[in-house]
Amino acid sequence: MLKKIAQTSLLILLFSCSTLLKAESVGYETLSPAQPTHNPDKIEIIEFFWYGCPHCYSLEPLLEKWVKSLPKNVEFIRQPAVFSDLWGKHAKAYFTAEALGVVDKIHADFFDAIQNKKQNLETEDQLAKFFVAHGVNKNEFHDTYHSFLVDAKMRQATTMAGRYGVTGVPAVIINGKYKTNGPIAGSHEKMLEVVDQLIKQESATK
Repeated sequence: MLKKIAQTSLLILLFSCSTLLKAESVGYETLSPAQPTHNPDKIEIIEFFWYGCPHCYSLEPLLEKWVKSLPKNVEFIRQPAVFSDLWGKHAKAYFTAEALGVVDKIHADFFDAIQNKKQNLETEDQLAKFFVAHGVNKNEFHDTYHSFLVDAKMRQATTMAGRYGVTGVPAVIINGKYKTNGPIAGSHEKMLEVVDQLIKQESATK
């Protein structure tokens, strides 16, 4: 019995190593099963991130420039990952900004406030002050923060990472079929190159 268990464990380990090496050789993993996309007429790109992640912060300038050069048939979606209570608080801040239409105003500054200024942006009052400093009406912030839309986004966010097998950030999902990140691709720059390659591949099949 022990011999069989050891053999089974070895086979699982070898399979896992083989899968990882294959993913690293091409710079991405194939998702199984593939996940449905929001708009079948577009190539969907989802970035999973967390404001407290230094790797996400270092990727952001590259990503911001890269997004501006995307072809019109690509839809880029930022998706805050929720792996803890703190991650959830930051995710709720993002969804509130999204609902208010001020992501472009606060996104980079929120990263800076967390990563460089070491600000505590967790409670509703702390977030309200941050949003008001960026031109948002205080009452409008509170109403949106407690809105059905933001609540629905939060409930969805708790299961999103699991759907795509995302266990760390930053990670990018390409059209519900492929996943890449820095360790698999080799670097942030190569990760975006892999995404570009897969966008071309997906575009050619439509």
